[in-house]
Amino acid sequence: MPAQPESPPPAASAPGGRQPLPWQLVLTFGLGVLSVVALILAWQGQGKLKDMERELVRRQAGSQSEASEARALARESQDLSRDSAAKIALLEARLAEVALQRGQLEELIQSMSRSRDENVIGDIEASIRVAMQQSSITGSAEPLVATLRQADERLQRYKQPRLDGVRRAVARDLDRVKAISVADVSTLTIKLDEVVRLLDELPLLVSADKSIEQQAARQRRNERAVSAAAPAPVAASGDWWDQAQRRWHDLVGQVWTEAKSLLRVTRIEHPEAMLLAPDQTFFLRENAKLRLLNARLALLSRQFETAQTDLRDTLSILDRYFDGRSRKVQAANELLRQVAGQARQVNVPRPDDTLAALAAAGAGR
Repeated sequence: MPAQPESPPPAASAPGGRQPLPWQLVLTFGLGVLSVVALILAWQGQGKLKDMERELVRRQAGSQSEASEARALARESQDLSRDSAAKIALLEARLAEVALQRGQLEELIQSMSRSRDENVIGDIEASIRVAMQQSSITGSAEPLVATLRQADERLQRYKQPRLDGVRRAVARDLDRVKAISVADVSTLTIKLDEVVRLLDELPLLVSADKSIEQQAARQRRNERAVSAAAPAPVAASGDWWDQAQRRWHDLVGQVWTEAKSLLRVTRIEHPEAMLLAPDQTFFLRENAKLRLLNARLALLSRQFETAQTDLRDTLSILDRYFDGRSRKVQAANELLRQVAGQARQVNVPRPDDTLAALAAAGAGR
């Protein structure tokens, strides 16, 4: 503690010779005590202020460390949340895959658990629809007829009373489809190819007449050669008249034969056929071939009217320029008439009875 101030020495004497009053002493002493107390309080306050400052510094350091830890924990929580989100997305994808596999497995189980009747009905209906598409594309009833026959045979082996109505419907549709005469394009094209091959061998009217003349001339030459090669009989002296008559008759016969060969009467339906030049026969045959090839392409493309036109033109060419007495020409005419008679547009009927019976059998399971 600070040393207390010494009391002032007593005044020797006041002016006029008077002593100081006691209350002044007391006041002076009180002021000194108050000063000492104030100093003590100030010192204590200073110490508490320093303690508070140290506490504030310590708490600030603690809050900073806690903030750092909080930031680290926040970063860790963000990383953890990202990892959790990725894992959740992966789990959802796997869950969706499992659900899809489960659906497929259920469909497989349902398809395996279907009855045999449903399998038969489904197979027959699918095969009939495919055959209908093939018939519409090719224009032939053979795919549909074959499919209906296979369906009838399968139902007959199956022997299920529940499907008797389907079998009766198949039989009705089969009879209805078989009753339709559909053009067999493949057979018709083969016949046209045969006619094209025969065109180079068909005799023309001009060449036929020339061949007849050559044959008659050849026959006359053979007769003369035979008569010349025959030995003359040795006649007696009294038979010279008979021998002269015989020679006269032979001479008259030869003259008459030669005279007949100079004039020949032939009936010609188309005079322009006899006016055909030899170098034009090649183009005539090629023109007929082109018309037949056009008819073949028209048949393959299902254009039966165009094919009929080309066939009529080809028949007209054969009747006008070719020898109708030849067997090859007659065979070519017959083939062309068969093709023209069968090349007709016919729609293949739909097996509606069979499809309706299959639908009714499938709905009544």
